[in-house]
Amino acid sequence: MRYIYTLALHLYAFTVELASLFNRKARMTRLGQWHTNGILRKQIDRNARYIWFHAASLGEFEQGRPMMEIIRQRYPEYKILLTFFSPSGYEVRKNYEGADVICYLPFDTPFKVRKFLNLSNPYIAVFIKYEFWLNYLTELKRRGVRTYLISAIFRPNQLFFRWYGKWYRKALFCYERLFVQDENSRELLAGYGIENVEVCGDTRFDRVLEIQQKARLLPEIETFTEGGKTILVAGSTWSQDEEILIPYFNAHPEVKLIIAPHEIHREHLLYIQSLLHRPAVRMSESCDDSLRSCDCLIIDSFGLLSAIYRYGDVAYIGGGFGEGIHNTLEAAVYGIPVVFGPKYQKFREARELLACGGAFTTDSAAAFNDCIDRLVTDSELRLSSGKEAGNFVNHNAGATGRIVESIFAVDSLKQ
Repeated sequence: MRYIYTLALHLYAFTVELASLFNRKARMTRLGQWHTNGILRKQIDRNARYIWFHAASLGEFEQGRPMMEIIRQRYPEYKILLTFFSPSGYEVRKNYEGADVICYLPFDTPFKVRKFLNLSNPYIAVFIKYEFWLNYLTELKRRGVRTYLISAIFRPNQLFFRWYGKWYRKALFCYERLFVQDENSRELLAGYGIENVEVCGDTRFDRVLEIQQKARLLPEIETFTEGGKTILVAGSTWSQDEEILIPYFNAHPEVKLIIAPHEIHREHLLYIQSLLHRPAVRMSESCDDSLRSCDCLIIDSFGLLSAIYRYGDVAYIGGGFGEGIHNTLEAAVYGIPVVFGPKYQKFREARELLACGGAFTTDSAAAFNDCIDRLVTDSELRLSSGKEAGNFVNHNAGATGRIVESIFAVDSLKQ
C-alpha cells in the first residue's frame, strides 16, 4: 500500500504541475517547492542544530507559533526551520522573524524526502495537528530523528481507524510522542496500541491570549463603534453566512455591523454591498466622517480581524454553513458571546464553548434572527455568555509550556 500511496503522490505532483499553467495557487506551490533546495543550501548552518516545524497552512502555523517563540526565548542555542505546504501560509509568513529558515515543503515522494532531509538535517521534527506524511515520517524514524505531533485531535472516522487504513496507521508509530488535545483522542489511539501519547491541550489557546495581550488599538474601528449601538462583528464570512446575517442587520437599526469576509476580491465585496440596504463603507475607503455616518464597515484587508473582535459585543464566526467554522477562539478570548452555523462538530473548542454557554449555534435564518435578538435585547445574557467564553479560553491555556517541557525533558535538549 505504501507504493500505491507514493504513486498517488507522484500523480498529485504531476497534477499540480499541469494546473500551474493556469492556476495561481498551484503555480506558487510549484515554484516555491522548486526554490526549497536552493534556500536550504544557502541558509542552513551545517554546524547548528535545527528544530524543524512543519505547518500545512496559516492556521497550523498559528498553533505552532507559541511553541516556536518559547523555544526561541528559552533555548536560543537551537535554530528553527519552518516549512509550509500551502501558499496561503508561506506567502503570509515567509518573513516571520521567529524562524531562521523558511521554505516550502516538497512533495512526500521518496527522492524529494531524502533530498530535503539531507539538506536540512533536522535534529528534531515537529508536525502540527493534521500532518501525516508517510514517507517523511518513515525516513525521519529510520534516521533516528525525534519526531513529534502537537495539538493533534483524532476521531474514529479518520483513515487510520478504518478497516482499510491499517497500512496508513503505521505513520502514527513513527512519532516519538503525540501530544493530543483531549482524552478521547488518547483513548482512541490506545485502542490501537499507540501508547506514546500525552494529553496537553491545544496551543491555539495560548496563541489567542498572546494576540489579545498584544492587540493594537485601531482608531478607525473606535470611531466607527461610537454611539452606543450593539456591535456585531462577523468574521471570516462566506456567501452562505452573509445571506443570513445581512438581512437581519438591514432590519435592525439598533445594530452596527463590522464584516470581515473570508474572500476580499472585488466581486465578493460588490456582492456584499449589493445585499446591504443601510449605509456602508469599505475600510480602505473610509474617513472619519464616513465612519461616523455609516452603519456597516466592510474590512477589505487581511490581518486585522483578531484585533477587531475586541470592539464587538457579539461575534459571528463564518464557515458553519459550508465546510466548517473558522477560528472561534480569536473572538471568545475577548469575553464576548460567539455565534456560528451548524457545521461545527469537528471542532472541539466549538462544542465545549456551546456546552459552557459561551457560544450559540444556528442552522437557519430564523434561528439566527432569534439568537441575535436575544443577545442584543438581553444584556444580562450577553454579558454572562461572554464571561463564560472568556473563562473557557483562560482555563484551557498552558498547552505550549507543557509540550515544550515534555519534549525538552525527553530529548535531553537542555544539556
